[in-house]
Amino acid sequence: MTDLEFGLDTFGDIPEDDAGRLVSDAAAIRQVVEEAVLADELGVDAIALGEHHRPEYSISTPETVLAGIASRTSRIRLGSGVTVLSSDDPVRVFQRFATVDAISNGRAEVILGRGSFTESFPLFGYDLADYDVLFEEKLQLFAQLLDEKPVTWSGTTRAALDHADVYPKTESGRLTTWVGVGGSPQSVVRTASYGLPLMLAIIGGSPERFAPYLDLYRRAAEQFGTVAHPVGMHSPGFIADTDEEAKELFYPRYKVVRDRIGALRGWPPIRREEFDAEVAHGSMYVGSPETVARRIAGAVQKLGVGRFDLIYTSGSMPISARLKAVELYGTKVIPMVRDIVAG
Repeated sequence: MTDLEFGLDTFGDIPEDDAGRLVSDAAAIRQVVEEAVLADELGVDAIALGEHHRPEYSISTPETVLAGIASRTSRIRLGSGVTVLSSDDPVRVFQRFATVDAISNGRAEVILGRGSFTESFPLFGYDLADYDVLFEEKLQLFAQLLDEKPVTWSGTTRAALDHADVYPKTESGRLTTWVGVGGSPQSVVRTASYGLPLMLAIIGGSPERFAPYLDLYRRAAEQFGTVAHPVGMHSPGFIADTDEEAKELFYPRYKVVRDRIGALRGWPPIRREEFDAEVAHGSMYVGSPETVARRIAGAVQKLGVGRFDLIYTSGSMPISARLKAVELYGTKVIPMVRDIVAG
C-alpha cells in the first residue's frame, strides 16, 4: 500500500486566539488558509473543507476558500468535505469547482454528499421531505456534467436541460469527484453505479465495522461494470507532543460541540469514559504522533483504504495548537504511517 495518500479536513471551526478569545468568522477563514499553506509546504496530499451553516463553523462556501488557498499553494489537492449537493444546484457546483480547478492548475476535487446537518435545506428553500429524491436526481445530473458534453436531463428538483453546454471546461476533461457516505449501503451501491470514488465518514466506533461497505462497493462496481477506485476514509483526531496533552486540549472543546449537536438529535451528553474508549479503540485519533500513527496505520491496513483524511479541528482549539497539529501530522505522523504500512 505504498500509494497511500493523506489529507486534512476541517469545517472551519472558530478557534481561540492566544488570549483565549474566540476569533471572528473572517479570522477563522483566514486561519484555515494559513493551515492549508503549511500543509502544502509539509507535503500533505489533500485538504478538504466542509460546508456548514452553523455558528460553530466559519465555512459555508468551501470552493471560495479553496480558491484563496489555490493562489498560495502549489501542490496540495483542494476539495470539499462535503459539498451538500441536495441543497445546491449541480450546474453551479460544477462551474464553481471547475473554476477552482483552473485557478489551481488541476488540483480541485469535489466530495459530494447529503451532509450531516440539515440547516441548508430551509436556508435555501428545500423541503426535507424531498431529502432522498433531491440527492438522487442531483447526483444523476452531476454525473452527466462530468463528461463535459452537452447535457439533456429532466427531473422534479430543478429545470430540465436540453443539450445544455456548461462552462468552464476543465483542462483535464474531467473534474475529480468523490461521494461522501456515512454508512448507508444504498449510498455505497449508488456511488459504485456511477463509477465514482467513495469517501467513508468513519466518525465513531471500530473502523473495522466499515469493512463490509468496502466489499460492497467493489462487488457493486464489478456488477455495474464500473471502476472500483481506492476508497478513502475520514475521521476526527488531534495531535500534540504527548497523549495526555492531546486529550486534555481536545476533549473539553470536543465535548462542547458534541453535546450541542447531541441535544439537537436527542443524544445524552458524552462522558469522559466514552471519549477515552473511542480514543483507545474507536475512530478518534487523538494523541502523540507515535500513538496516532500506530492507530491510523492499523485502520488503513484492516480496511485496505487508499486515503486517510484527519479531521484535525474541533471546536475552539487554540490557533497555536492547531498549527502544531498540522505540523506534527505532516512531519511525523504521515512518515510513520507509511513506514508501518510498508512493513
